[in-house]
Amino acid sequence: MNKNIAPLESIPSELLQNLKGVFFDLDDTFTTHGKIPACSFDALWALKNAGLLVIAVTGRPAGWCDHLARMWPVHGVVGENGAFCFWFDEKERKLKKRFLDTDSVRAEKRQRLLTVRDEILAAVPGSALASDQHYREADLAIDYCEDVPPLESEAVRQICSLFKAHGATCKVSSIHVNGWFGEYDKLGMAKRFMTERFGLDLDTEKGSFAYCGDSPNDEPVFEYFPISVAVKNVLKFVDQMQTLPAYITSQEGGEGFAEFASHILQHRQKA
Repeated sequence: MNKNIAPLESIPSELLQNLKGVFFDLDDTFTTHGKIPACSFDALWALKNAGLLVIAVTGRPAGWCDHLARMWPVHGVVGENGAFCFWFDEKERKLKKRFLDTDSVRAEKRQRLLTVRDEILAAVPGSALASDQHYREADLAIDYCEDVPPLESEAVRQICSLFKAHGATCKVSSIHVNGWFGEYDKLGMAKRFMTERFGLDLDTEKGSFAYCGDSPNDEPVFEYFPISVAVKNVLKFVDQMQTLPAYITSQEGGEGFAEFASHILQHRQKA
């Protein structure tokens, strides 16, 4: 285990007893090898049924997030690395959407990303457009290991350099390199969502929330939350990260998420 990341058991009990909610990443945090294990989905229901706010925070596309917000036991979904948040209004029985950019601005940015897409695919052998790109509203996702043979780290760095050469922001997830035009990120939209949806100032309340993730695109959120937890597979990325999570599970992927959820609920029962 990395010496800079404390084990899950090191989280002070009082922090878990006073927890109000959990933000969590999807790929390789909630999933294991691309599948949702029963233990992680059961854990999500358990957290929600215990009265905690549960919000998915992901790089996955708007099309997926529509489904997640409607059908999963979550209070909301931040998608495409902070481009929007979706939630299902139980009273109105309606999906609500909050995009950072207007329709026209998103359309203009998508056109600019087409040039970046063509340049990356031509310059980086083995890279491919992510299979979920057609369902995206705001960003460009380049696959480096989900549906293509894993690329070397130098190829991933080259993809990032090409995004940056066009003035785009880019983040590396466990499966894709995502790029977009704008300064937003997962954390910014999570804060906006909590203010607009629940009237909570996350800057004041962040000690009452936890975040669970697994990769470099989670760094802003790891840095922000005192209770920042990574599933064990984060260890393969630590050499690429400047900000590490505070705590780590003993298991990887969805099993690690379930481990964290169980740890939370055990301490809440003792309160």
